[in-house]
Amino acid sequence: MNHSNIPKPLPFADGSTGLKVLRSLAQARSPLAALQTMHQTMGDVFQITLPQFNPAVLVGPENNRHVLVSGRADFLWRTETDPVTRLLRHGLLVEDGTEHDRLRRVMEPPLYRRELLGHVEKFWQHTDRVTATWRGRADMLVEMRKLALLILMDTLFGVDFQPDLDRMWRPILKAIQYISPGLWILWPKLPRFGYHHPLAQLDAYLYDLIARRRVAGGSGDDLLGRLAAAPGFDDHLIRDQLLTMLIAGHDTSTALLAWVLVLLGQHPAILAQVQAEVDKVLGTRPPTADHLAELPLLDQIIKETLRLYPPIHLGNRKAKEELNVGGYRIPQNTRVMLSIYLSHRHPAHWTAPDRFCPHRFDRETGDKPPPLTYIPFGGGPRNCIGAAFAQVEAKIVLARLLQTHRFTLEKQRITAHMGATLEPHPGVWMGVERR
Repeated sequence: MNHSNIPKPLPFADGSTGLKVLRSLAQARSPLAALQTMHQTMGDVFQITLPQFNPAVLVGPENNRHVLVSGRADFLWRTETDPVTRLLRHGLLVEDGTEHDRLRRVMEPPLYRRELLGHVEKFWQHTDRVTATWRGRADMLVEMRKLALLILMDTLFGVDFQPDLDRMWRPILKAIQYISPGLWILWPKLPRFGYHHPLAQLDAYLYDLIARRRVAGGSGDDLLGRLAAAPGFDDHLIRDQLLTMLIAGHDTSTALLAWVLVLLGQHPAILAQVQAEVDKVLGTRPPTADHLAELPLLDQIIKETLRLYPPIHLGNRKAKEELNVGGYRIPQNTRVMLSIYLSHRHPAHWTAPDRFCPHRFDRETGDKPPPLTYIPFGGGPRNCIGAAFAQVEAKIVLARLLQTHRFTLEKQRITAHMGATLEPHPGVWMGVERR
């Protein structure tokens, strides 16, 4: 018998490794530090062993390729016991196979880059709308969430969200909290108190948007218009897509924009350089689509922020059958977690992986990691449907912010919080001064 072809059992933390994991968890007060310790000790494939929670964790370009491309048919996205599935029901994010493909064909066109370029003016106008209320200091986590919501609701749903922002703020935050990691991971049937009313309020708001669009004839080239006009899409299926885009679309942009401001505040020399680049390219003119290619340092800063703090830091799948991944046996129905965060900080593929260095993305002189080492928007056929949207939005919004304001990061402890996205916790207080 050739024992070399027999997959090995998944490695997990033994006693000494477990102590290292607990020590790093206590020192950093973040599960990310524990994951990093496990990765350093056990390699690119390992298993977390907690009561009722034993996922396989995969790291690195080869494992990314297996899950996202070559072996993607071996995995399922949908897990019926997860709150994500219960909340989104039949949203694009939690559908598999042909139904996912059908939804994506309807939803993709409004998110093509050529369509997004027509929204550039709205991106900077909403930025001005939010900054008009700033008085000396502001929490950028809150402010960027307001901005991301206004932009998404206007460009994809055709709605001015400003009058509804205060009323819908808590329901949206409760929906995000509902799908964020918590005790439900260990006890899926644990009662979830305090969510019924705000989630019902959010549903009522979305169903009202759908009804109003149908009364208007279901027309429009935005996402809501395409869904309303698509054959076979009833109000419930449209609600599922709207909620998916509302939660996933704005929360990821919130995290990205907030982290960029954190990192620029922590690195004032780079902040001065990018502000000079913006001044040179824009002058006093608002940013346009033509300016996108003329801001290379800003582009590098956005990419480096996505490397260090990818908003979607874990890819969550379920093994359809017993698998051999990287020489390790993964039993059927095992939860498989693809750690984008650890891949982006893999010491074998990145120079000084924990350091903020935008120039590593310089096309001439930067790092050249293997394909699928850098996957802030996933990869393969199921890559993030909003990838182009997020990048154009971030560049225009940040260019406008840097053009119009000076930012100073206040002294505070900011950590990476593993919620629905990887966001700066507990907030990002900055001094703001109009230029």
